Amino acid sequence: MAAIPREPGLDHTLALLSEGYLFIPNRVRRFQSDIFETRLMFSPVVCLHGAEAAGEFYAPDRFTRQGAMPPTILRLLQGQGSVQSLDGLAHRWRKRMFLDIVRPEAVERLVEAFEAEWHARVPRWEGQDQVVLFPEVEDLLTRAVCRWAGCPLTEDEAPQRAEEFSAMISGAGAIGPRFVHGLRLRRRTERWAADLIEGTREERVMPPPDSALAIIARHRGEDDRLLDTRVAVLELLNILRPTVAVGRFIVFAALALHDHPHSRDLAASGDDADLECFAQEVRRFYPFFPFVGGRVLQPFEWRGHQFKEKDWVILDLYGTNHDPRLWEEPESFRPERFRDWSGDPNTFIPQGAGDHASGHRCPGERTTIELMKRASALLATLDYEVPAQNLCVDLAHLPAEPESRYIITRVRRRG
Repeated sequence: MAAIPREPGLDHTLALLSEGYLFIPNRVRRFQSDIFETRLMFSPVVCLHGAEAAGEFYAPDRFTRQGAMPPTILRLLQGQGSVQSLDGLAHRWRKRMFLDIVRPEAVERLVEAFEAEWHARVPRWEGQDQVVLFPEVEDLLTRAVCRWAGCPLTEDEAPQRAEEFSAMISGAGAIGPRFVHGLRLRRRTERWAADLIEGTREERVMPPPDSALAIIARHRGEDDRLLDTRVAVLELLNILRPTVAVGRFIVFAALALHDHPHSRDLAASGDDADLECFAQEVRRFYPFFPFVGGRVLQPFEWRGHQFKEKDWVILDLYGTNHDPRLWEEPESFRPERFRDWSGDPNTFIPQGAGDHASGHRCPGERTTIELMKRASALLATLDYEVPAQNLCVDLAHLPAEPESRYIITRVRRRG
């Protein structure tokens, strides 16, 4: 086996918690290598960085996600038996269900539902002294995605569901009270979702037949059996919660409009190509997931290193999106770079690399982009002020967000 750089010491979990998104990029620069070994949670792990590494990591059936992510992420964002934990035929079969749910015409309906919630909320914002945008957007996304997915949601329930989804997302990157809080609220959400799944199967709940709730409740696996209720709950939450997580990108879009005023014309133009470039640069520039983990299924060799079955490997998502070999001036916010982007799925990986249908790349990626485009255009229709506040994004905080959660004042509709 060829020697790869190895970080000395018993364990570097505390360094990961203190460096966050920069943990892998810092060592890539130090070792001058796209591959190195360290220890996290007292276990050896090989860290990978860059487009070539992404291609290797997302090669079909090479890695499994089972046993590869910290317990906080597994318990709050995934769950045993959900699509992320499957491999081979079982994974591809379940992935088809998700791709059916997020087909283009369905995504457009979700975007329209979000826009309707936005327009209904703006009059309230106009009457407030200040608006904290982050929780507001999470609330709007919760209402929109539940209505779109066929999940009944009363006015009283909506803030509660939004709080639950937000706590799951926030708690997944934490150890301690934030994780415990997220887990407690997730259990409450699971009871609600289980009642919806069982109610749909018993015809007590009647969602539209092409809705996410109906498709998941009635989905049959490759064995022609209905999903176990527990697994169906996981998959329903894997539609609802990630949509609410798009709120982070939407707030980062608002931050980009503030920090990089030259980009405001792109958002205000209404041109789909301009909005696409702006949304993609927000996804590249700002932090979302720092990395993704896998366990080797099929032994292979890369860069002279022999990867053995069950080896733990993590791929640097954030650092690859800021790799100067792939992106000119990667620390500059330049939406125009996406006018000439090649479309290589391994160079731009905020939500994973590879193919959506056959691999583990997020099936909701286009949903994310379309929601961001519409939200950016809607932000551009408002006049508002951004008062003095702490807008720093701490890359040691997982998942990252503006410290102030983005406060705006004197909100008015243009015209």
